[in-house]
Amino acid sequence: MHRFATFQRSIIWLCCLLMTAAPFRPPALALTIGEERDIGEKLLYMIRTEFSLLDDPDISQYINGLGQQVLAQAGPQYFDYHFFVVPSKEFNAFAAPSGLIFFFSGLIETMKTEDELLSVMAHEIGHVVSRHIASRSDKSAKVGAISMAMALASLALGDPSLAAGLFTGFQAAGQAAYLHFSRIDEEEADRLAYDWLHALRRDPKAMEGMLRSMRRIARYRSEQIPPYLLTHPNPEARLDYVQSLLDYQANKVPRNYYTETDNFDFLRMKYRTMVAVSDPQKTRAYLIRTLAGGDAEETAMAAYGLALLEAKELNFAKALEHLARVKKRYPDRLIIDVDAGIVHLDSGDTATALELLEQAAGRNPHDMYAAFHLARACEKTGQVERAEKLFQQVMKIMPEYSQIYFELGRIKANQGQQGISEYYLAKYYLYEGKEELATEYFTKIKKNATVSDAMRAEAEEILQRLEELKKL
Repeated sequence: MHRFATFQRSIIWLCCLLMTAAPFRPPALALTIGEERDIGEKLLYMIRTEFSLLDDPDISQYINGLGQQVLAQAGPQYFDYHFFVVPSKEFNAFAAPSGLIFFFSGLIETMKTEDELLSVMAHEIGHVVSRHIASRSDKSAKVGAISMAMALASLALGDPSLAAGLFTGFQAAGQAAYLHFSRIDEEEADRLAYDWLHALRRDPKAMEGMLRSMRRIARYRSEQIPPYLLTHPNPEARLDYVQSLLDYQANKVPRNYYTETDNFDFLRMKYRTMVAVSDPQKTRAYLIRTLAGGDAEETAMAAYGLALLEAKELNFAKALEHLARVKKRYPDRLIIDVDAGIVHLDSGDTATALELLEQAAGRNPHDMYAAFHLARACEKTGQVERAEKLFQQVMKIMPEYSQIYFELGRIKANQGQQGISEYYLAKYYLYEGKEELATEYFTKIKKNATVSDAMRAEAEEILQRLEELKKL
């Protein structure tokens, strides 16, 4: 609850900077690229301070890889985009300044296919590419904007009670219409998403399926939230617009132009997210129903979800039985060997774990999920030097993954290299959002003559940046 409230405050802080009561703004008042970058960095820093994102290498690789597919169609960008999964039951996704895009786990659980998820991702990227957030923002946030932002945050996180009270005055003033992206903004983002999906040869009809789900959920939520408090235009309007695009293009797309999407990776990530976030009993019931009534792909991947549940509950033998069923359906998917290797590793069977992870990592050296757990297996079998090299490899590819710094810090502590250990722990605390501890350790590193000049310089630079972010 504490983390949830702090995440809410983080969104409030963001909105305080971004929202004002005026619907149109001269370009001079919109955020510059540099200001948008600063706000994005501050936002992510604040979110990490008290809220745990699902930044497991497996989930992070998938969601960011999917985003890069869209960005390849969007062309050169002002920002380096980052995609995150937020543990929340809400059906929501939102784009923040400087290419930060967040997907709530509740949305991922509701999606049926990768194309549906990709359509949401493309829509949010469309808002950033079009700079809808920056163009509606004012550098001089007023007191009224703070109240508006608080209501927006409570709505985004599914708590309309706060918003209802705050917006009484705004409704009376006729200003509630400025809560959301305009219909024109939404149509522009949908048009870009449609074009990018088409260029990727992904059927844009997935947008229609996603919007139907959104409409169903919006109708349910409309019974709880007054219409003037909805932060997005009615999905019915978006659905009509997307359907008109589909109708217009219907006779212009060559037959068999769109490829049939393989949903293995999507379903695997969906069930990993569900097991990590959702109630275990409800998740188990859902998976058992899918196992009984789904198609071949859904059935196999429901078994995968059950394997994750069993492993989480330390029923390793059952977990391996379910994974064997998935492997039979997908004999060429190396990632299942990684999953099985992790189960063996956690169960204490390090020899089998090392063999499976070694083979998988060798065949796909770009898989940081495999590399991270292979490093764990190497360390447990006494191959500490190799483990360290693998952890370093993961750190280079995924520099914001906090756990990697904890592992490296622990190794260095065991080797008696206290200064370097403290450097890694400082980075761990930084990406865990523990500001006070990070500052304490970086201050020690800055003064520690036993560490490299590069480490001391980086500590100084990070401390300076933390001070700058506090002033934003």
